Amino acid sequence: MLQPTSVKDQPTFGKWFGIELDSVSKKQLMIPRGFAHGFSVLSEIAVIQYKCDNTYNPQLERGINLRDKELNIDWKLGDFSPIISDKDLKNPDFRSAEMNF
Repeated sequence: MLQPTSVKDQPTFGKWFGIELDSVSKKQLMIPRGFAHGFSVLSEIAVIQYKCDNTYNPQLERGINLRDKELNIDWKLGDFSPIISDKDLKNPDFRSAEMNF
């Protein structure tokens, strides 16, 4: 069997996965290096804690437009109008994003 030659050859490339995390279940989510990730807060208060495998470097930050039509992510917001940072609003669509991982 041939092995995929790059991340782009993986069957999950360009797909999204969602899970609701809360303070009751205490579930955590490990996101491997190179995976795009984002979150929406569905409660009045949220505490987000990141554990990274390296020192933060803003020059290496990349982003994808959270409203990308190809990814079609369900952010579970219903009719709520989210607050989105100017930085995140400027992110390119998935196919135009820099993928240098």
